[in-house]
Amino acid sequence: MYRPVSAITDRGGLATDSVDGVVTLDQVPRWIDGDFRHSYEIEDPSSHFPDPLALSSEAVSGGNGMVSRFPVDHEVNSKIYLWRGNPWNLEVDAVVNSTNENMDEAHCSPGLHAAAGPGLAEECATLGGCRTGMAKVTNAYDLPARRIIHTVGPKYAIKYHTAAENALSHCYRSCLELLIENGLQSIAMGCIYTEAKNYPREPAAHVAIRTIRRFLEKQKDKITGVVFCTTTANDTEIYKRLLPLYFPRDRKEETIAITKLPADVGDENGETVIDERKIRIKPLPNVKKTILNPPQASLDVPVSDLGLARRNPSNLESYLDPAFMSLIKDPDQRRKEQWEKTAQAQNGFNFAKALGFGNLGGPPLSAAEEYSLHSRYLAKANSLNLSEIAEMKIVYRGGVDSEGRPVMVVVGAHFLLRCLDLERFVLHIVKEFEPLIQKPYSIVYFHSAASLQVQPDLGWMRKLQQILGRKSQRNLHAIYVLHPTFGLKAAVFTMQLLVDGVVWKKVVYVDRLLHLFRYVPREQLTIPDFVFQHDLEVNGGKGLIVDPRAKYAYQRP
Repeated sequence: MYRPVSAITDRGGLATDSVDGVVTLDQVPRWIDGDFRHSYEIEDPSSHFPDPLALSSEAVSGGNGMVSRFPVDHEVNSKIYLWRGNPWNLEVDAVVNSTNENMDEAHCSPGLHAAAGPGLAEECATLGGCRTGMAKVTNAYDLPARRIIHTVGPKYAIKYHTAAENALSHCYRSCLELLIENGLQSIAMGCIYTEAKNYPREPAAHVAIRTIRRFLEKQKDKITGVVFCTTTANDTEIYKRLLPLYFPRDRKEETIAITKLPADVGDENGETVIDERKIRIKPLPNVKKTILNPPQASLDVPVSDLGLARRNPSNLESYLDPAFMSLIKDPDQRRKEQWEKTAQAQNGFNFAKALGFGNLGGPPLSAAEEYSLHSRYLAKANSLNLSEIAEMKIVYRGGVDSEGRPVMVVVGAHFLLRCLDLERFVLHIVKEFEPLIQKPYSIVYFHSAASLQVQPDLGWMRKLQQILGRKSQRNLHAIYVLHPTFGLKAAVFTMQLLVDGVVWKKVVYVDRLLHLFRYVPREQLTIPDFVFQHDLEVNGGKGLIVDPRAKYAYQRP
């Protein structure tokens, strides 16, 4: 069905994707033979996307006196190929297909099923899917390859960068392990990520190249060729620029790679090293020096009770390293300390509570505790139907302020405490604020006529602030308060003194609607009717013209 043809190469020795027949591995230029030289000396730093999480070259020591983490290895380099085009035309032992967990045709590498024929989809349907980071093998059907190895790349999010990086590394490693398990020796690998999964191209290329380098260092005798396949000019340039860092062909490239490599190039498998998860246990101290008076009673302990004797805390303390044990704190002891702090705060004189502002005491939460608290509330809020809270229009999304930041609107007069389930209301707030607090945002609070309603105390406000977490406080730009009263200003002043002076100093008091429109354009706000009426009553309508149909107040000419 296929006929071998000579591959048409473009500049740089890369085969183009315009060939129609089978391309053998001998026709693909090897990394050590092809003209892939990249001039780092004249490189324009703006010509590519840098790794967003890698340290700059200035943060890494220079090449003088440093040992290369990827030294020149001509035997490993001889097994690397770079091919511009789809892997389906290559006559290799296996090709890699980037798919999803269901292994369906719609989410596979483009063009694979059309080239392989209908038999591939039928076999994939019998495999029961594939987990992220894992790989499964099928027949190649109409492809010139012998097998197809299917793998599922991870979805990417910046806060889960390490997890996605290690999952992607496991994809490449799983494919190579399956290659060896099936007695195969050559493999063609495309980029195991898709635009739909939002994985940045250059960080993904770093993971792919370094994982394969580490694998070949251990299994180079069992693999004859690994072909990196690219389908776009952007990917081709990325691989041409990064391959010398991990597969240097001479001492000059090795020296340049020392200063160009990212700070973290992973462990012996290419996976990212997480220092926080390392547990370092020092050697046990000399028992003779530690145990001054060894217990004599242990000699008379029955055999059945030896386990209990060995678990005796008084004996264990003499064997364990105090430096190591000091890193560990009993969770029950930690909770007891928190309860004691809370009890002291409640039993002592509470200045805010004496003034009627509620209980503002209690120990502050750590960042981890706030994150856990916020996660629990958000998960519960997403699982419930809170439409009855949303219909009350206490908190709702506005447009954007004058500088383009999203706005959340809060209507104090709609907060009817006697008609509201506070717990469900908190869940509604967490759900509504979640999309906003990821970036800078503003709050507009209509205090118009709110003083006539029963309001919650400031202790409840402090709890809500802890649930929303530190990210909401850090990204909050300003709180614009319309029609503030003396009582409200006193409450805010108390919050500044006793709770959080950084957040509550962002409050901006606005006496008139027209002044509010300087910060947030009128067309970006949905304003209740009574707010206009209250503005007229408070300010007397001096110099204003109010259009009740358009609900607009503007300056009298």
